[in-house]
Amino acid sequence: MGLQCGIVGLPNVGKSTLFSAISSNKAEAANYPFCTIEPNVGVVTVPDERLTILEQLVNPQRVLPTVIEFVDIAGLVKGASQGAGLGNKFLANIREVDAIIHVVRCFSDDNIVHVEGRVNPVSDKEIIDFELQLKDLESVEKKLQKFERAAKAGDAKSKQMVGVLGQYKAALEAGKSARTVQGLDPDIKHEAVGDLFLLTDKPVIYVANVDENSIQAGTNEYVEQLRVAIAEEGAQIIVICASVESQIAEIEDLDDRQMFLEEYGLKESGLAQLIRASYALLNLITYFTAGVKEVRAWTIQKGWKAPAAAGVIHSDFERGFIRAEVIKIADYQQYKSEAGCREAGKISVEGKEYVVQDGDIMHFRFNV
Repeated sequence: MGLQCGIVGLPNVGKSTLFSAISSNKAEAANYPFCTIEPNVGVVTVPDERLTILEQLVNPQRVLPTVIEFVDIAGLVKGASQGAGLGNKFLANIREVDAIIHVVRCFSDDNIVHVEGRVNPVSDKEIIDFELQLKDLESVEKKLQKFERAAKAGDAKSKQMVGVLGQYKAALEAGKSARTVQGLDPDIKHEAVGDLFLLTDKPVIYVANVDENSIQAGTNEYVEQLRVAIAEEGAQIIVICASVESQIAEIEDLDDRQMFLEEYGLKESGLAQLIRASYALLNLITYFTAGVKEVRAWTIQKGWKAPAAAGVIHSDFERGFIRAEVIKIADYQQYKSEAGCREAGKISVEGKEYVVQDGDIMHFRFNV
């Protein structure tokens, strides 16, 4: 599954510094495949200790983790929805990503100019929200016009579409994002706005970029202002010091990296938290395949059944699915091997209706 998170924010908020930390994460690269696809696209592994456990038990020829792409999207300014700055490019890029990582400046530094002339995380957030909402409103109004005439003529389906699109129009005109429109039937929602790829309907994580003095406390007055501002959205905040993350990313030795983290009172890097949170935000889970040739993590949507999960490996697996043999990671860890789990009766045989669980170790049987 090709998954992308777009890093957005005003100029000089630290988003490019954060992306640079992602792109030069040497400690991750030392263990697993890592690459930068383009100057503004980096691929980073999803931290998962279960993969390390399986690697130690199986001792495979290679280990392949699951990954997420992070896209550094051009900085936004006021008027972007009307094409100001790199607005059109920004909006085109953000439309293509699965989720948004919204970096907000939560530090003061006279040496780093703020594009608006002051540090105000709430206002910064609102500038980007407003530009995206304007673009979404334009898209909704265009589609709404197509249905209004038929609805006035009595067409029931058009009336339904007008009702749904009207809810989005009202929310956007009120300065709210499309994701705040709740309670709609998923199929009806998809029919009404699915083809619009609304920018403010994408899931979002806010990254509060703080200074080094605030990272140990995990907050400051700016972070708390932002937390209040996003309360209605129910979105998550990850507190990060981008400059510290850049230093962490340059440390290749894992023990040295851990010592560096401890100096700041951190258990793990903010980047690791962000990667994991991004994975969860997209409602994704991981299952594993384990053999002497390869131990591999596979990304699927939560709730997928066994045939669909098999199809991620190869479409033939889904078409010819017969059954799946499933081992729980805790059992594999206890009995040390697939053979040990089999002897202990810890391998379950599941059919087409089995809903794959996070951490399952699976072996598929199928007809070609």
